[in-house]
Amino acid sequence: MRIPGFTSTRSKRPEALFGSVGDVPMRLVRADGCRLWDEGGREYLDTVMALGAVGLGYAHPAVTEAAERAMRDGGVGSLAPVAEAMLAEELCFVMPGAERVLFFKTGAEAVAAAVRLARAYTGRERVLTCGYHGWHDWCQHGLGVPAAVRSLRTEIPFNDVAALRGIATGDSLPAAIVVEPVIEVAPDPVWLRAVRDVATRCGAVLVLDEIKTAFRIALGGAAERWEVEPDLMVLGKAMANGFPLAAVCGHRDLMETATRTWISSTLATEWVSLAAALAVLDIYRRERVCDHLEAAGTVLLAGLERLAPAFPKAVRGVRGMPQMCYLTFSREEVSAAVAVAAARHGLLFKRNAYNFVSLAHTDDVVIDVVRRLEAALTEVERTC
Repeated sequence: MRIPGFTSTRSKRPEALFGSVGDVPMRLVRADGCRLWDEGGREYLDTVMALGAVGLGYAHPAVTEAAERAMRDGGVGSLAPVAEAMLAEELCFVMPGAERVLFFKTGAEAVAAAVRLARAYTGRERVLTCGYHGWHDWCQHGLGVPAAVRSLRTEIPFNDVAALRGIATGDSLPAAIVVEPVIEVAPDPVWLRAVRDVATRCGAVLVLDEIKTAFRIALGGAAERWEVEPDLMVLGKAMANGFPLAAVCGHRDLMETATRTWISSTLATEWVSLAAALAVLDIYRRERVCDHLEAAGTVLLAGLERLAPAFPKAVRGVRGMPQMCYLTFSREEVSAAVAVAAARHGLLFKRNAYNFVSLAHTDDVVIDVVRRLEAALTEVERTC
């Protein structure tokens, strides 16, 4: 094996998806709509959906056509591409509070850039975080992260107004409050408004990490759905329907700080992904994709809520919201057994946060997903 840990994306490793290696699907060769095929040729219904990076379904024809045209036009060049300016204009039209945009290749890179902007703008170093924001040093505590960097970040609890008000005070005011607005459940709107209020009062930059939620719970993510305007918003995942693209957008003065610090990447402006994202935006608006995701997700969530009490030995409950939901299990080994059994029934089902629907998930497909999951749970419940 030439790749440490089997694959470069940790959440796609067999032990992450299935808790084990062996008789489980490990590598894919093709994906289309809401289905994929492994290297042995077996077909699976998919609710992992590339970890939420695909909202329209794999290989959506209009997105594929846009990307193919961009590739034929060269894909990357020595000047800034027209597509970059076009997409920035479109995003500023639909994203709450957006007046300027910077593009990146990954969500982790984009959130790190947002924190850099906040620190440069405020002249402060401390950062408050809530949720998962990627693997970069600024937001991790693991091996290889300098202690001095770790000391600059403080975690705040999700949906806890009292704790938020207590932690964002004192002598060391934060440069930024970086929040993932959905963590296992929908946010309390009172908490989101409190985050906005605290950031304003202490002069911190409010960064909404909408990598999972934009283009899913609403086109403009939690900021649009719960009417809380951030100073900076980070986009990624479904924005380009699986093509590598992320963005930071926000207020003009704050975003212009990018011209006074160093933020740059050679392939930030390759235009295959930019073209894909322009096509995605067009489809989302024409076909009311977010309405479909909520409707299909409601069918999935109702199915999970029906199954949970029917399998009390295996299942503890249901978490999430229609567009991103999952089961909680009695034990780690049970969650693994359910994922393996689901794969035997031709279903890739995430055993923790989250499972996602796409435009390709019709009601009939979602009902089939629930049926296959029920068969898997029936097998596992007997052994609990």
